[in-house]
Amino acid sequence: MRILKYLILLVLLSLVALSIFIATQKGEFNIERSKVINSSKSSVYNYVNDLKNWEDFGSWMEEDPQMRIVYAPTTIGPGASYTWEGKDGHGEMKTLFVKENDSIAQKMTFNDSPSSVSWHFKDTVGGTKVTWKTSGKMNFFFKIYAALNGGPDHIIGEMYEKSLNNLDKALDYEINTYSIKESALVKRPNINYIGQSFTCEIAKVYKNAKIVIPKVVTFCQENNLTINGKPFIIYHNYDLIKKITKVSICLPIKTEIFISPGSDLSSGRLEATEAVKTVLTGDYSHMPKAINKGITFLNKNQIKADPSISHIEWFVLGRNEIKNPSKWVTEVYLPLVPKAVAPKASLPVTTNTETAGGTEEESANTPSKPTKVQSLQSIKPAFNKIEPKKNVIEKKEEPSEF
Repeated sequence: MRILKYLILLVLLSLVALSIFIATQKGEFNIERSKVINSSKSSVYNYVNDLKNWEDFGSWMEEDPQMRIVYAPTTIGPGASYTWEGKDGHGEMKTLFVKENDSIAQKMTFNDSPSSVSWHFKDTVGGTKVTWKTSGKMNFFFKIYAALNGGPDHIIGEMYEKSLNNLDKALDYEINTYSIKESALVKRPNINYIGQSFTCEIAKVYKNAKIVIPKVVTFCQENNLTINGKPFIIYHNYDLIKKITKVSICLPIKTEIFISPGSDLSSGRLEATEAVKTVLTGDYSHMPKAINKGITFLNKNQIKADPSISHIEWFVLGRNEIKNPSKWVTEVYLPLVPKAVAPKASLPVTTNTETAGGTEEESANTPSKPTKVQSLQSIKPAFNKIEPKKNVIEKKEEPSEF
C-alpha cells in the first residue's frame, strides 16, 4: 500500500513538474515555409486568395476528412473568412488585407489561440516563389499539444510543406488543363444589357469584373429588372502595346431600359449580327489563345471583322458556379462587319416621251441613273456605344437566347 502511495505521489509530482516546464516554455512561435510553384504569379495569387480553394490543397483535409467547414458570404479578398471544426479542435481564418499579385495578410484563431498568417508571391525562375508564414503566441493547452507532437515548427511546418506541394499539383492541373473548341460562324440575336464602362489595364479586367458584376446584379434586383443570361464583357478596343483596354462589363436584361445621366451604370443594346465564335474551357489565362484562334479563322476565310469592337467574352460557366478553373466555360465572339443591303433590281419599263417630233419610246436598254448604295463605313455598327439615356417606360422585347 505504501509503495502505491509513493507511485501516485511520483506521478503527481511528474505532472506538476511537466506542467511547470510547459508553462515556462517560450510561448511565441514564428514559422515559415517556401516553395516554387510552376504557375504564373497572378494565377497563384488568385487561387490562394479564394478561401474556397483551400480545401483542394490544405493537408489538414487529408488528415481529417470529416472536418466541417463553413464559409462566410465573402471568400475572396479583405473580409473573406471561414470557420472549421475537426478532431483536433475548432478555428477561424480571416483575410485582413491583400496586395494584388503580391501578398495576403490574414488572422487565424485555433482553439482560441490567435496567430498572424501571411502569403508572399514573387516571380522567379521556374514559376512563382510562394512564402507562407505564421507567427503567434501559444496558450497553455497549445503548448501541451505542441510538446506532445514535436513542437510548433514540426506541427505547422510539416503541414505547410505538404500543403504547398498540394498547391503546386492543384494549380498545375487546374491552370494548365484547358481546351479550345474550333471557331465557327454564328448569328447572334439582339441583346439588351446594363453595365459599366471604363478604361483599365488588360491584366485588371477580371479583377474589376468581380467588383462590377455584383453591383449590377444588385441594381437589377432593386429595380425589378429581369436578368436574361450570363454576364459578359465587351472589349471596345484592345491595345497590346500599352496593355490597356476600354471595356463594358455587362449583364443581359429582358427589356430595354434607359438610365438618367449621372449614374455610373448605363444601358445599351447589341444589335443582331454575325460573329465568329470560339469556346474556351479552362482558366482565363488562356483567353489570348482563344482570341487568336478566332482571328486565324477570320483570316483563313477572308472574313472582315467589325473594326468598332475587339471582341466579347461571355461567361457561360465561371467562378461563381464552380471553383475549378479547368471547368470554366467562356464563349469568345469576334463580330463581323454588318452586311450592306443590296438594292432591289428594277424590271425593264417602256415609256412614251413627248418630243418636238411627236413621241419616242425609251427602251429597257436605255441607261438609267445608278442607285446609290450605302457604304459599309456609313452603316450603323452592330454594337451601339454605351451612353446614359433618359428615363422612359420599358420597351417590350422578345426573349433572348442568351
